[in-house]
Amino acid sequence: MKKVITYGSFDLFHEGHYRLLKRAKELGDYLIVGVTTEQFDEYRGKMNVIDSLMERIDNIKKTGLADEIIIEDHEGQKLEDIQKYGIDIFTVGSDWKGKFEFLKDYCEVIYLERTKGISSTMMRQKNHKIVRLGIIGSGRIAYRFAQEVKYVSGVNLEGVFNPNIHSAKQLADQYELKFYTKDLEEFFNKIDAVYIASPHKTHYEYIKEALENRKHVLCEKPMVLNVSQAREMFNLAQNNKLVLLEAIKTAYTPGFNKLLSIAKSGKIGRIKDIEATFTKLVSGDVRELNPNEMGGSVTELASYPLLAIVKLLGTNYNNVQFETFIDECGIDLYTKLNIQYNNATATAKVGLGVKSEGQLLISGTQGYIYVEAPWWKTQHFEVRHENLEHNEKFFIKYAGEGLRYEISDFMSLINGNDTKGYKLLPKDSIFISEIIERFLKRENTIVFPY
Repeated sequence: MKKVITYGSFDLFHEGHYRLLKRAKELGDYLIVGVTTEQFDEYRGKMNVIDSLMERIDNIKKTGLADEIIIEDHEGQKLEDIQKYGIDIFTVGSDWKGKFEFLKDYCEVIYLERTKGISSTMMRQKNHKIVRLGIIGSGRIAYRFAQEVKYVSGVNLEGVFNPNIHSAKQLADQYELKFYTKDLEEFFNKIDAVYIASPHKTHYEYIKEALENRKHVLCEKPMVLNVSQAREMFNLAQNNKLVLLEAIKTAYTPGFNKLLSIAKSGKIGRIKDIEATFTKLVSGDVRELNPNEMGGSVTELASYPLLAIVKLLGTNYNNVQFETFIDECGIDLYTKLNIQYNNATATAKVGLGVKSEGQLLISGTQGYIYVEAPWWKTQHFEVRHENLEHNEKFFIKYAGEGLRYEISDFMSLINGNDTKGYKLLPKDSIFISEIIERFLKRENTIVFPY
């Protein structure tokens, strides 16, 4: 008898799950299905699982395809199960291709082509539905986003839009998407929500068209480069009862939110100063250095330190000053932003042509918090005091590229869970747009040659 095994969360059981189990069953005589626990899903970075473990098991039972159902609850169990049950074939969806090659020493490994798009669900629990998501743009960040979507329950990445149809096809082919197109009307007709990953200067028009077409929007940072446009878009989203969220991934990560809670708890007293730095060295013919694409250190990177500043000190600042190094093409390659509040100060440093330590330092009247580079992927930080015996270290898991956290919160908001909305409020995004716009207008700016 040929034994086959497969694993998954099987949350919000749908047609794609059914087809995968059916094809797995056809590979042999006896099918074992491993269902992950909520704790293991969380450990491996699976976000937003909705159905309970027992509901997911029951949905698999109802298919009549599984000869045996087991529980997966720890790392390394797949290999243990293959040996324990005498498995001949391990199979999983093709979106995991290459991930389980190490199992080939123990059994045959088969990657089954995933269902491209989900036309219907077999079972819908608690009034949730599968959100059909599309991407506008097919650059580097779009590929990372497509990889992360599979870790979030309740969403399916359907297709991609790009005026460059060849670029759209490459992304669609790699991630087995249902469609790719350069026709925006066709694109909007096939999705419920959109992730905008196009060049900065195109964001405003794409956001506006998406909202007018009644689509929820998750837009890459900086959302827009003009504060009046930011206010206009948030008003449009509110009037149409749609979700508009800026994709600054740090805002949604567990580590950063733990950091904010500790900083605001009084552990370091009153916050008096923030120093946040984000630099990376780039060169050549790249978008970051292209003036026609609104490149530069501020537009590329300032959203991250400004996020830390606005979440800790708020939006009511008194003044902002800039010191910047500009090259012959007009690109700022290193910029220091100094923001003054009534009772605190903040400094953000960003650079594409100057390298500095990418740390975050939060100074208070009773101590300080130090987050080492890269602080925007907050995995650990230390609260430090005058008395070293009172110092505390905190460690928090950061899964994958970090994009799955923003996708998960985006889906939760679409499904009416407003408790996730505090992580990046409209007023926070408006603040960031305002500071960036003031820099682009060269307000209160000292310019140095690079």
